[in-house]
Amino acid sequence: MKEWGVVCMLLCAVACLGCGDGRPKRVPISGKVRIDGKPLERGFIQVVSATDRAATGEIGADGAFRLTTYEDNDGCVLGKHTVVVIANENQGPYALKWHAPKEYSNAATSDATLEVTGPRDDVVIDLSWKGGAPFVEKFENEGTAPAAQK
Repeated sequence: MKEWGVVCMLLCAVACLGCGDGRPKRVPISGKVRIDGKPLERGFIQVVSATDRAATGEIGADGAFRLTTYEDNDGCVLGKHTVVVIANENQGPYALKWHAPKEYSNAATSDATLEVTGPRDDVVIDLSWKGGAPFVEKFENEGTAPAAQK
C-alpha cells in the first residue's frame, strides 16, 4: 500500500510539471503616460495585441499605470503592440472633455506602440497634442454624433 502512495505522488508531480493557467505568457509591465512631457493625470491605457487579449490599466494622477490582461497586475503578452489611451471625462450629458487627443483612443488611428520583450517597470508612453490642447466635445443629443468642438 505504501508503494501506491509514492506512485500517486510521483504521478501528480509529473502531471503538474506542465500545469499553467492555459493562457499566453504574460510579463509584468508598468510605467507612465506623458503628454507633451507632462504626466497624463487621468484615463485608461490599453495595449492591443494582434493575436492575444489586450492588456489594460488605469492611469493615475501621476501618469502611472500597471497592466492587467487576465488577473490583477499580471502584465501583458510579449510582442509589438498598439497603444490606446482614452482620457476623457463627462461634462454633463452632452459633452466630453478630452485630456489627450482622440486619435489615441482608437487602435486604428493611434500611432503609439509598445514592444514587450520581458518584464518592465520603466515604460514611458509619450503622447503629443501636436499643437492642439484639451477640448470639450459637445453632442446635439445624448449618445449622438458631436455637434461642435471647443
